[in-house]
Parts: sequence; C-alpha cells; structure tokens
Amino acid sequence: MRRTNSIGTGIGIAVFVAGFALTTVSAHGDYEDGVNAALAGDFETAFREFSIAAEAGLHLAQYNLGILYFTGQGVEQDYEIAFRWTEAAALQGHPGAQLNLGSLYYFGNGVRQDRDKAVEWYATSARAGNGAAAYTLAAMHRDGDHVDRDPVLAHAWAAWAARYDHPEAGAMIEEIASRMTPEQLGEARRTFARWQIE
Repeated sequence: MRRTNSIGTGIGIAVFVAGFALTTVSAHGDYEDGVNAALAGDFETAFREFSIAAEAGLHLAQYNLGILYFTGQGVEQDYEIAFRWTEAAALQGHPGAQLNLGSLYYFGNGVRQDRDKAVEWYATSARAGNGAAAYTLAAMHRDGDHVDRDPVLAHAWAAWAARYDHPEAGAMIEEIASRMTPEQLGEARRTFARWQIE
C-alpha cells in the first residue's frame, strides 16, 4: 500500500510519504502483523502492533507509527507524536523518515517551524538515496524557496533524483537546463559527478 499526502505549498515542494515499509523482520512479529493489518485496512490493529515494535526500537515501526499519527489512521491525529516517532526513525537512518522529518520542520507540524533543519534533513535523506528528497531540494533551489535560487544546485539535485528513479526528475532536468548557460550546465554536471564519488 502506498499513499502520499502532500503537505506542500502550492508548488508541491514537500511530501509526507505515507507508505508502509514491507521489509520482513523476523525478530519483530508485531511489526509484520502491523504491516499485514495496514495492508488489509485495519489501522487500529496496525497501530497497536507498530506501537509494540516501535517501543522495542525498530525504525521501520517508528516510521510507520509516525505516519499513522500524522494521517490519523487507527489513532487520533497528533502531529507532535508523529514528529517524535518520525524523528526516532530518522535518527536511526531511515531515509523515508528523514524526508518526512524535513517536511514536518518545513511546515511546523508538531514542531516549531525551522526551514534550515528541513533543508538539512532533506539533504540527509537525498544522500541516503531518497529520490523524493532530492527532487524537493531541486525544486527549492530552482525556485529560491528558503535557499538561494541556484540553477546549478537545482540541476544537480534533479539529476540525483533521477539517479534514484524519481518519475518527474527527467522533466525537471530538462526544464532547468533550458535556462542555464553552458558554463552553469558544466558546473552542475561536475557537482553531480563529485557527489557520486563522495
């Protein structure tokens, strides 16, 4: 099951990814039961099972529990608790949680709005291979949304998003490239190449 709730501005910048991770973790039967319940639409059971596994420290369950609190599925909607569980999973390195944490900071859902932290978490998620986070950064640099308008970084982040199969990245690359000088385009390609070897 994959469900995406846009919590972005009119340009659709940040997306709170609400997709239940389906990784099998044999040591956490509660988590697996939660995934099966969520896929069956039984969010109350999913909430109960994810809670057990999240309390045990499983980042996948923490990520999914954050989604349930954010969307209000199986539990009363609570952005502050969604933030806490999302942060717990993000700090353990879950790229989807890192993207979602960036979005929570960006919009101030459950936490004081802090766009600098949002950018940091988007970058952390993107570098971990999250194409949606890279696409978000590309859009921010293209539009000058809380960061300097920078076609070089916009193009490089869009290329990073394409590397991780974001479906709209190719069109964004073309759009940004159409307004760049040959020097800027060369710099963007060098930046992207450098990121790949770092």
